[in-house]
Amino acid sequence: MTFSTTLLPALFGLGTGLALIVAIGAQNAFVLRLGILGERRTILAVVSVCAGSDVVLILAGVLGIGAVVDAAPGALVVVRVLGAGFLVVYGLLAARRAFHPGALSPTDAPPSTSLRSTVGTAVALTWLNPHVYLDTVVFLGSVANQNPGAQRWWWAVGAVVGSIVWFLALGLGARYLRPFFARPRSWRILDSVIAVVMIGLGVRLALGD
Repeated sequence: MTFSTTLLPALFGLGTGLALIVAIGAQNAFVLRLGILGERRTILAVVSVCAGSDVVLILAGVLGIGAVVDAAPGALVVVRVLGAGFLVVYGLLAARRAFHPGALSPTDAPPSTSLRSTVGTAVALTWLNPHVYLDTVVFLGSVANQNPGAQRWWWAVGAVVGSIVWFLALGLGARYLRPFFARPRSWRILDSVIAVVMIGLGVRLALGD
């Protein structure tokens, strides 16, 4: 094995994977807000769901399941409708929070949250988005399979590492923003952005974009 057949495909996979996930979206907005507010155990559970889901989807794409997903428009329609409704509702809740912002003292203990409901939200934001299947399974899978032989698996390793690193950095690094969110205005801005993102994505899904 040489650099060109192992590390180089992995680096390309890392870059391509990060290019897809490092963008403001429903999943990232949720992890960011949770990282600012949540306790470490909850954050690690959500990061595990998000990164673990990416691992499953990327490997599915490498195994060629992308062709199956691409050939099942009916299933994607059901996912799209459910996902659109979920995103719009979540966006409306964020909008309501924006009108009644709180504040967070840097010395406050993390608020108590239901681990089950938080993880459930992370699962819904991940798996009820048809673009996740198209981007991860179909797109990443097709790009990975352009590499010959074992190189496609090195490419997949890079993409998986990118996902894990990103969600860990987003979830655990967000706590450094806690002093900034001691002001209600900061929460109003964040929740307003989250509301726009969630509702916008929900409307796009409902329209089939």
